[in-house]
Amino acid sequence: MALDFEKLRNRMVDEQLVPRGINSKAVLDAMRKVPRHLFVPENMQNEAYADSPLPIGLRQTISQPYIVAFMTEQLKPAAGLKILEIGTGSAYQAAILASLGCEVYSIELLEELAAAAKKILGALDYNNVKVRHGNGFSGWPEEAPFDAVIVTAAPDRVPQKLIEQLKEGGKMIVPVGPVHSVQYLKLITKTGNRIIESDLLPVRFVPMVE
Repeated sequence: MALDFEKLRNRMVDEQLVPRGINSKAVLDAMRKVPRHLFVPENMQNEAYADSPLPIGLRQTISQPYIVAFMTEQLKPAAGLKILEIGTGSAYQAAILASLGCEVYSIELLEELAAAAKKILGALDYNNVKVRHGNGFSGWPEEAPFDAVIVTAAPDRVPQKLIEQLKEGGKMIVPVGPVHSVQYLKLITKTGNRIIESDLLPVRFVPMVE
């Protein structure tokens, strides 16, 4: 019997996201719309809407739906914003941002994942995402500055070059910490000559590799 993925998506939103305080209608609508099951390996599609991360191969994961929604909401995304994503992975996070009308520039260290991301994003007509294979610590300087930066792998420190590529008033959300210890999701705001940094919640991400 074929799974009703739309029903599973709506259940994911109603049971996992809304009760945990995700309240942006735009973000919730995007999470209802983007077909998460198409961003995971075919043999794991029946688990795509579960409340957990899933392996996508090459020792990488697709984040738990709540974490995707939480990180997205923190950036206050809106149509036309220019967003740098570090760690394309499955391309699900990029698709969520694209469905919100953002212009997404996504960098993936692993060439195989970058190629797969381009393929699925193209197949689903997310034409406002550009993906390239490269080192995320360097960012995408020729397209800077960005309204926001979202990092989906954990460095042991906040990469300075990514801060430099933020616009004045821009926001960055990034998990920071060693892979075998506590990592914290940080929200960084660039304002004037100051960088305002706050810890949001403990998380567990794959490491960001130079």
